[in-house]
Amino acid sequence: MQDFDAIRPYRDDETPDAISRLVNDPEFLTLIGRFKAPTMTRLAPAVTRFWISRWLKREFGSVDSIGSLQARLNPLVGQLIERTTTRLSHSGLEGLDKDTAYVFISNHRDIVFDPMVVNYLLHENKQQTTRIAIGDNLLQNRLFAEMMRLNKSFVVKRNMSSPREMRDAYQTLSAFIHHSIEDNQSIWIAQREGRAKDGLDLTDPAIIKMFYMSQKKSGISFAESMNRLRIVPVSIAYEYDPCDVPKARELEARARTGSYQKHADEDTDQIVQGLTGFKGHVHVHFGAPISDSPDSAKELAARIDEDMHRHYHLHASNLIAYDMSQVNQLSHQTEPQVPETIETAEAWSPADIEAARSELERRLGAVDRALHPFLLAMYANPVNSMLKALAPPLTDG
Repeated sequence: MQDFDAIRPYRDDETPDAISRLVNDPEFLTLIGRFKAPTMTRLAPAVTRFWISRWLKREFGSVDSIGSLQARLNPLVGQLIERTTTRLSHSGLEGLDKDTAYVFISNHRDIVFDPMVVNYLLHENKQQTTRIAIGDNLLQNRLFAEMMRLNKSFVVKRNMSSPREMRDAYQTLSAFIHHSIEDNQSIWIAQREGRAKDGLDLTDPAIIKMFYMSQKKSGISFAESMNRLRIVPVSIAYEYDPCDVPKARELEARARTGSYQKHADEDTDQIVQGLTGFKGHVHVHFGAPISDSPDSAKELAARIDEDMHRHYHLHASNLIAYDMSQVNQLSHQTEPQVPETIETAEAWSPADIEAARSELERRLGAVDRALHPFLLAMYANPVNSMLKALAPPLTDG
């Protein structure tokens, strides 16, 4: 992968040195201490760092490959999921071949948890994990960059200064993705730049066009090139978003002023909040691989969106937020007004409905009223998207 050194993840032979750097880094040890022993880290940081370093060396000191590192990490990821969710479920994995590489193009709600939960489910299903596309804006933190490259992440460059620089970067990214698939390495990539803070999961056709950039000169058609990538639409549905309030705050500021300025550690704070915050039930749907791609990026993006929207696992929180949005006030009905065209993924008892309503009301009550429409919209919009996907096509006359 010499041509891709600027963006590629670590190789197996680079793994031991990278782990050694981390387990001897005071800043990294403090970060791990905040997760494992927050009180002790605050009261006796030096002692905690010593204890964490010994534990990490014992657990990971003999790791000599990315695969063995992920195998060691998987139980820890499972513990994190168990602590922060009420349930993790999935659908569609049975339709994927365990020996085949795919491009998993996913909706994007959480910076780290999205690709982490996809890889966790693949690993549990005895399938190879993915190489993860991650924006270079998230790699400004030295420790995060090191950890992500150890976890099979590759770099998507952003904020480039010239059209030529952008073209060259996307050409390299496109070539790396195709090289990975040819090398039987799966890819996870978000359907658009940044998270869908408003709950509208829409694929950016520019992402699809990027896939084709490195293939144009070969003479292969757009459709055939996309078919070779074996694109799998993935929809990740959180019952509750740990970062819903900061997302609503950003959306409100943009609507009111036209812009939003992140504070220095905002991404890092939301990574931690997204990992450790309560999510309720999380469901991941893996669509069928696309083997009959249309001939344009715009049409393929629409095809991916339709698959995501049709198979999005609606939670009671989504339907109640939709109901609240429709009447523009907090509803006090026992049952949400579920559109008749929607077949919900599960049945809820009156107690489930009331619990979800109470939780949404609690979240609304904890923030300024100016944030309410934005907070409700991020939960309600998946219902709107499903309604559009299920609507019969318009006919002339």
